[in-house]
Amino acid sequence: MHIGKNFDLENLRYERVIIMTDADVDGDHIAALLITFFYKTMPQIIHAGRLYLALPPLYRLSQKGKSAYARDDAHREELLATEFSGRGKVEVSRFKGLGEMMPAQLKETTMDPAKRTLARIRFDEDNLPTTEALVETLMGKKPELRFAFIQEHAKFVRELDV
Repeated sequence: MHIGKNFDLENLRYERVIIMTDADVDGDHIAALLITFFYKTMPQIIHAGRLYLALPPLYRLSQKGKSAYARDDAHREELLATEFSGRGKVEVSRFKGLGEMMPAQLKETTMDPAKRTLARIRFDEDNLPTTEALVETLMGKKPELRFAFIQEHAKFVRELDV
């Protein structure tokens, strides 16, 4: 397979390219870098709708033989308020990464096509100059642009997963 100008979508062996990273800040950063790589070197994969991001869970909730998985803090709270409401103590486990999951859990939550959650990576075809400017701001060679963007857009939190 070639990249850049020599890339040919018809030569892909697979229907989809799926990026699978941990469900934490580090995983988000790695996913952003990989999406940028595809955007810069093989944008045809994105244009064709063939680049996806796997969305593994961050939490496992268990209670009296019942278990469920939560994508993030908000989803965990939603499950606690609905699925596990008023039934006793709920055990909440937080995954530190995909490597911490048992193989059966990884298959069930992230790899099984019937149960996994995938996000298709897209960009607005009508707004390519804005997309290109944003990619250059966030991933380009001028760290001051990245710093200014973060200062303007970041939502600062009390508890950071580092």
